[in-house]
Amino acid sequence: MKRAIFERKNVLVAGGAGFIGSHLCDELVKTCKVICLDNFLTGSEKNIDHLLDNPNFEFIRYDITQPIDLESFPELNKFKIQFQGVQEIYNLACPTSPLKFEENRVATILANSYGVKNLLDLAVKYQAKFMQFSSAVVYGPRRKDNLKVKEDDIGLVNFLSRRSAYDEGKRFAETIVMSYVRSFGVDAKIVRLFRVYGPRMKLNDNRMVPDFISNALDNKDLVILGDEDFTTTFCYVSDIVDAVIKIMNSDFSGPYNLGSDIEVNMTDFARKIIKMCESKSKIIYSKEHFFMTPLCLPDISKVRNDIGWLPIVTLEKGLEKTIYDLRASKGLKSIEEVMKKF
Repeated sequence: MKRAIFERKNVLVAGGAGFIGSHLCDELVKTCKVICLDNFLTGSEKNIDHLLDNPNFEFIRYDITQPIDLESFPELNKFKIQFQGVQEIYNLACPTSPLKFEENRVATILANSYGVKNLLDLAVKYQAKFMQFSSAVVYGPRRKDNLKVKEDDIGLVNFLSRRSAYDEGKRFAETIVMSYVRSFGVDAKIVRLFRVYGPRMKLNDNRMVPDFISNALDNKDLVILGDEDFTTTFCYVSDIVDAVIKIMNSDFSGPYNLGSDIEVNMTDFARKIIKMCESKSKIIYSKEHFFMTPLCLPDISKVRNDIGWLPIVTLEKGLEKTIYDLRASKGLKSIEEVMKKF
């Protein structure tokens, strides 16, 4: 059925209160009416507080593993969904906390199965474009040859490992998406994110970038989970948001690797943070954590050739913005801890 589009497109962002999802909402709300769904399992209300008064933004606390009927929410009447439907759906909804991974294991499985299916059912109902946020983990661990991985690499994932709910879950989610493409003709796109950083990353969540910055600000040791040869890549969040919007507006479907293709040595990275924070911290090494291991390095030639995208934010500029944000977050957290004593 042909639906009328009024002054703006209706766009649904599942997982929109998370780190990346909230930045995506920031950009989309400039031109679209944005419906943000999140159950706050690993997302945070403070990530979207600044959007709650925007008439083109509506937040609904909801678990997408339950069937979704957007027309049943009275707060969405202003978006006229019964007439206009939804034009785009972005699915970022999946627990991503390394610290709480084990307690969220079943929730992760459900998000990567029932959750994906429920959102795809909406895409079928409203003939909406759909984007699945996948991950570099679908390729498995770093290969010995250290070559950059292309999108046609089928990967090698241990589906019985301690982290398989996430790794194999992301692979299965892609399978569901492609099944809906072939069975119902859904216009779906898949993006595979490599390591992303930026403002709004959670403190004390066992993630390298915020942990390094937090410790550096406190003059504590920076702990690298590996040895002096540990390398990875980092892409600033605004570059990722730019890519996904361009892909959604294109005729291409992917899958696409999204991330930086510049390899960074973690020891050099830690030293850079120590210097930028004017810290007295030292660098120490510890054994690898099962959720913090070297990922494959991305070959991003496909997305560069198809839509002309490349990361443009330098590591120095991205870290500068991230350190500024996390410094402020630590200050607010300290104030909250003091207030709790009264």
